[in-house]
Amino acid sequence: MHTKTYVLIIISALFISASYKQPPIITGADQTSAYLPLLKGKRVGILGNPTSIIGRRSLVDSLHDLKVNIKEIFGPEHGFRGRASNGAKVADEVDSATGIPIISLYGTKRKPSKEDMDAIDIMIFDLQDVGCRFYTNINVLRNIMESCAESGKELLILDRPNPNGYVDGPILDMTYKSGIGQFPVPITHGMTIGEFARMINGEGWMTDKKPCKLKVIPVKNYTHDMYYELPVSPSPNLNTQQSVLLYPSLCLFEGTIISQGRGTHMPFTVLGNPDLKGAYSFSFTPVSIPGMSETPLHQDQACYGLDLRTINADSLRRTGKVNIKWMQQLYKAYPSKEKFFDFHLSKQMGDINKLAGTADFKQQIVSGMSEEDIRKSWEPGLSNYKKMRKKYLLYP
Repeated sequence: MHTKTYVLIIISALFISASYKQPPIITGADQTSAYLPLLKGKRVGILGNPTSIIGRRSLVDSLHDLKVNIKEIFGPEHGFRGRASNGAKVADEVDSATGIPIISLYGTKRKPSKEDMDAIDIMIFDLQDVGCRFYTNINVLRNIMESCAESGKELLILDRPNPNGYVDGPILDMTYKSGIGQFPVPITHGMTIGEFARMINGEGWMTDKKPCKLKVIPVKNYTHDMYYELPVSPSPNLNTQQSVLLYPSLCLFEGTIISQGRGTHMPFTVLGNPDLKGAYSFSFTPVSIPGMSETPLHQDQACYGLDLRTINADSLRRTGKVNIKWMQQLYKAYPSKEKFFDFHLSKQMGDINKLAGTADFKQQIVSGMSEEDIRKSWEPGLSNYKKMRKKYLLYP
């Protein structure tokens, strides 16, 4: 082949490749031109936390500088500025940066009161979710929707990608409804916050089934199977991208005697227990860390087990499956099996039945059932959910 012709072919191929480059993902919050007109002349409430950003700056700080009339800020678990520990009650306060009152929804109340709603004309909801049933942002979403529906106020959702955008796990048996499972969805529900809000409305999942007036600013250039690296940690104990991707699999261990690394600076990337010494060489020692975990499981004791910091967690995401092999493996290795699922001993999030969403999962692990048969038991619920979910999707 002539050299000149070869060079032209290479240049042409590079041009074609560049023309097909994926455009950048643009979150709802970053599309200010799409929603600032909706806020003009209105009293605004904002439900947010450190993940609520425009570019790299706080949504509240940015909109405040743009002269948006923000009357109230509502803070979820960990607080608006994200300084509170896991599960710690958060008090009302005044935001030091803007002087705007912050109303805690993780203290004496879980939803805005009538008086709170009377002070605003429109509510903005902007939280980075991680796509799991037991991650409580979707509970906060439902509570905000109920307050908006009751008061006749519009809810504006600034949507963000779901880093775990796949669908897997058993459907929650509503017998086990709790603070870590409010909806009949699988462990990973495969929806963004905006899509989930549409599903709450459409399926009548609010207390009086009255729909909320809803407006979603969709994410641009996004599909559910895309890799999305979070620009801000969604909570103190999900402090790396690795922990975010492992969370759907590792949070199940909060219903066991196994530590997931709370009390270390690598939570949700390691698994271990003092009684596994000898079975595993890797170890870590949980300690009290203010703002992350004050009294972690197995505090000040060396825990032996699995180091998952270097596995390809994105490969796990691409499989579209929650990993249950680690649960099978550690149960098999643990010497005192009658203690393994004793959440009273673990003092963690709660009962494995509430986390898994079914009483079957615990018995399946105890009986040594194969992964294949465990997954078969999730049907036909999982397939039926996937069909229902399609009605509410905003993205491919």
